[in-house]
Amino acid sequence: MRLRIRDMREDRDLRQQQIADYLNCDQSLYSKYERGEREVPLIIIVMLAEYYKTSVDYLVGLTDVDKPYPRALNR
Repeated sequence: MRLRIRDMREDRDLRQQQIADYLNCDQSLYSKYERGEREVPLIIIVMLAEYYKTSVDYLVGLTDVDKPYPRALNR
C-alpha cells in the first residue's frame, strides 16, 4: 500500500522536519514512514489526517476524495 503522506507534504511545500516536529518524532523516522521502510502507527495516520484536514481513508489510498468526513458527535 502506498501512503499519500509524501505527496501531501510536498504539495504544501513542507519539509520532513516540520512534520516530524508536529508528530514529535525524529526526521529520520518520518522519512522511513514516507519511504515505506517502517509501518506507520494508526495514531500517526490519524494525526496526519487531522493536520492535512483530510481523512485516514484518503491518506491510505482507500478513496480519492480528499475531504474529511464529518466529525462524530461526542457521546
